Amino acid sequence: MDKLIIEGGVPLTGTIDVSGSKNAALPILFAAILASRAAILDNVPDLRDIHTTLKLLEMLGCRCDRQGTRIQVAPGELKPEAPYDLVRTMRASVLCLGPLLARIGQARVALPGGCAIGARPVDQHLKGLEQMGARFELEEGYIMGRCRKLKGAHITFDMPTVGGTENLLMAASLADGETVLENVAREPEVVDLANFLTACGARIEGQGTSCIRIQGVTELGGAEYAVMPDRIEAGTFLVAAGITGGELLLRHCPFTDLEAVILKLQSMGMEISVTADGVLAKCGNPLRGTDVTTRPHPGFPTDMQAQIMALMCMAEGASVVEESIFENRFMHVLELMRMGAQIKVSGHTAMVRGTGRLIGAPVMASDLRASASLVLAGLAAKGVTEVRRIYHLDRGYERIENKLNAVGARIRREAE
Repeated sequence: MDKLIIEGGVPLTGTIDVSGSKNAALPILFAAILASRAAILDNVPDLRDIHTTLKLLEMLGCRCDRQGTRIQVAPGELKPEAPYDLVRTMRASVLCLGPLLARIGQARVALPGGCAIGARPVDQHLKGLEQMGARFELEEGYIMGRCRKLKGAHITFDMPTVGGTENLLMAASLADGETVLENVAREPEVVDLANFLTACGARIEGQGTSCIRIQGVTELGGAEYAVMPDRIEAGTFLVAAGITGGELLLRHCPFTDLEAVILKLQSMGMEISVTADGVLAKCGNPLRGTDVTTRPHPGFPTDMQAQIMALMCMAEGASVVEESIFENRFMHVLELMRMGAQIKVSGHTAMVRGTGRLIGAPVMASDLRASASLVLAGLAAKGVTEVRRIYHLDRGYERIENKLNAVGARIRREAE
């Protein structure tokens, strides 16, 4: 198990290339199960979750070939089982459920694991698929699903769910008739999945709105498709510029998809603008506190909550963070407090009193985005910070220390 050792206090200056989006690449890789011919994906990040997904796809009967950021997934004789040993490490594994039911009428998928940031039940996935004709049983920790042929249906989610929207969107692409999905997730990654499916021959309209219509087709072909840039990685690097008082140019930064984040960073005193070469972020003035409430897209993303909280610790005045998506996503607070942060948590709300100063300390990551917030805090802190259990970080950031070191950070990776 590795850890990162960070010597803080250096303003970051230079250019960073934003990698492809993990949260877009994962569902698109599972969507390749639906195709009758090979799909070729470009701009796929080199991450632990991607490696896990490729192993799972091969166990399900697909042939996967990777060359750098380019992956080819070719269909084979599909098998219905997604085993616990792989699924327990990555929650997105449940996204094979809809494609397997649509292609072969059966699926045996272990209940998913992943980051310990709160309950993320799959009941919305199952209820929607049941409306399309699937039947489920829970057996020894596995979801057992069967159907003769999925049928189009009018489905309204109880609440917007990214995974549920993606699972039903994939299943409906090969279902008989029209499927209407209402109260769906509007995240850019859902739009990217719909655009990939459309490139394969699916008939989809409404992605990016609260209602998506899908006309089922009998077969999907292959396609060449470039995965969108990672808006959360980009947002993390924007915060890195602010928390160190530096100046970073982000190439391939999805500016429009980050509107809610950028508006908050600007309200804290950062200067962020689009240039011919990318998005330029700098912070030469003292940071100010702000208030943030996480919301489904286009609101402020929960995946940026921990990072902006680290920035709030360096700002002048008080800030308030309300977490409305996950009930257990303040586990980074105690670690930030070890570094001198003044934070008080009450239920789903954290009150941050900015001190403008953090002190290096040994800290432990609890989940993917908490890891990123601790790295950011370490960049700003006086002295040395050790971030332990960074296997979480490697699930969602492509060798983040290399990108940060290239713009002036002092980070090294060591075995614990």
